[in-house]
Amino acid sequence: MKLSEYDGKYVRIEDIYGETFTGLAEYGNESFLECEYGMDEDGIFIEDFLILRSQIKSIAETIVHGTAEIRTENLILRRYREEDAMQLYEYLGKDPLMYKYSGWNPYATKEMAEETVKRFMESYDDDHSYSWVMDIDGVVAGTIGAYDFKESRIEVGFSVVPGWQGRGFATEALTAVLKYLTDYEGIPVVTAWCAVENAASHRVLEKSGMKLVSTEKNGLRIGNSVYDKLIFEYRKKDTEKREEMPAWEKLCLK
Repeated sequence: MKLSEYDGKYVRIEDIYGETFTGLAEYGNESFLECEYGMDEDGIFIEDFLILRSQIKSIAETIVHGTAEIRTENLILRRYREEDAMQLYEYLGKDPLMYKYSGWNPYATKEMAEETVKRFMESYDDDHSYSWVMDIDGVVAGTIGAYDFKESRIEVGFSVVPGWQGRGFATEALTAVLKYLTDYEGIPVVTAWCAVENAASHRVLEKSGMKLVSTEKNGLRIGNSVYDKLIFEYRKKDTEKREEMPAWEKLCLK
């Protein structure tokens, strides 16, 4: 078998010990593994696991659905883990400005953060569950997800940790998610909204390719504040042939 052909693809591996591994394949050539680990053969990495060629009984590419891991130029959009709860509480839950224009703070307390993460993790068996953490070198830089799937449309939302804002990561994440939802999951319409005063989110939505389709006057009531609500849409491109993901975008299901 030519293991290098599986690099960057979502695979299922059964090893000679009867264990099964599923995820994004990262190919390790013989020279790299010899230098780093003293191995004399090539292999496949899936997350933190290295499966050597001699340990592989079978390997096959697999179809992706639901919250597939998406790798962009700077981010790993991955599934939630239990240990994310405390970072989300510290970085998002304790900052009132993060929810000024949404009124929704699922990480406001440690208990709420743990419950929210648990709920997302339990939802991953659903093929239309889409909830990602923006991961940069193991640090939670934000979250992005798509919710309320109804036949031909779904709504997307995102948050970026203050220390990571202003670097284009929200646009990078949303662009990749929009492409995944429409081109790969076959959802024709993705919607989003923001308060008219929320200029940062407005810019991200437009830069990611979403179009402003309507404005609801006084459509948002958050506490004692009232805002006009901007409604955006992103529609699946009308092409007969599915577009390929850019080389720097890779998918897997964790």
